[in-house]
Amino acid sequence: MAELPAPWGPRLKALFGTMVAWWRHLHQHPELSFQEVETPRFIAERLKEAGIPARTGVGGRGVVGVVEGARPGPAVALRADFDALPIQDEKDVPYRSQVPGVMHACGHDAHTATLLAVGRVLMEERHRLRGRVVLIHQFAEEVAPGGAKPMIEDGCLDGVDVIFGTHLWTPLPVGRVGYCPGYAMAAADRFEIEILGQGCHAAAPHQGVDPILVAAQVVTQLQQVVGRMVDPLEPAVVSVGTLHAGTAFNVIPETATLTGTVRTLSPAVRDRMEVLLERLVRGTCEAHGAGYRFRYERGYPALFNHEDMTAFAAEAIGRYAGAEAVERVAPVMGGEDFAYYLQKVPGCFFFTGAGNPEVGASYPHHHPRFDIDERAMLVAGRALLAVTLRYLLGDEELERGMATG
Repeated sequence: MAELPAPWGPRLKALFGTMVAWWRHLHQHPELSFQEVETPRFIAERLKEAGIPARTGVGGRGVVGVVEGARPGPAVALRADFDALPIQDEKDVPYRSQVPGVMHACGHDAHTATLLAVGRVLMEERHRLRGRVVLIHQFAEEVAPGGAKPMIEDGCLDGVDVIFGTHLWTPLPVGRVGYCPGYAMAAADRFEIEILGQGCHAAAPHQGVDPILVAAQVVTQLQQVVGRMVDPLEPAVVSVGTLHAGTAFNVIPETATLTGTVRTLSPAVRDRMEVLLERLVRGTCEAHGAGYRFRYERGYPALFNHEDMTAFAAEAIGRYAGAEAVERVAPVMGGEDFAYYLQKVPGCFFFTGAGNPEVGASYPHHHPRFDIDERAMLVAGRALLAVTLRYLLGDEELERGMATG
């Protein structure tokens, strides 16, 4: 396997133990979206220790560091997120979360530790660099409206030519990297449907309008939207996540409320889904004599990887990152506000394998026992360095391993 040439590769490898220590600390002290206080402070302290100038409070709670090279050149941005989820950590490991009901169940803590190590390597070797590298540490990826938009509005992409990011991904085995040109992750929208019925005694349902019955019909009918109203070659998902109604076993309630999500890749399909859902709800409610309230909230847009930058990144990672395999993968229907960065500048968001059943890293993202193979951070760090250095220095200079004295 190809490796990053000296001094870059050896520098990063020497930081692996530190990277793991940082990750384990963050894993033990998770903070929810829009509630991050200690995490950005920790990041700012590590950047200061490395001598990297940083701006805090970017867009609210973000931290942005900048590594200036010794020679003029383009600007590359790298992004990591650092928020956690409202999930109880059920792993039996020394580094399990110490915060009840909150855990890093998606790998954001590992993204942060990786980017901190990458930043330190770049700073230590900045005399060899052209241009500059912008290190974007983003808050609140998990909850819309997310942290990317306010950070962009606060200038984190000013002067940036290209951006790269990665997500540690347990569906991929450690050592492998996956890329997907074009639409790679879905738009993530939310809907809420309130069925307005007429309450009555459960023994005399004919005297009222049962909103639970109508809600059940709506849940079933919603599946027809994807199955019969959307082109089967266009990915789409409609899922109902909650259904709440009633307070007593023998009472038909006045209302029932459903919430759920819609995931799409195509902007045209996204627009159509909103119309189709309300039309179906309206028809179902009218058929049963019920009323309704329908609310549709657009979340993150679909993430679009620029074709040329994706090809560039895949080649760089295959050539320099020491990955066992660099492979094209199918789009996933999860959402990511990295999409906003890619709407502003060219770039690529790729997946770094972190799965390994032998170390317990076999659970899906957002699971209470989610974990990663720590070695994935080293692969991710090499990959981020590979794309950055290849873009700033080019193959010839990078392979020489020397840029200036």
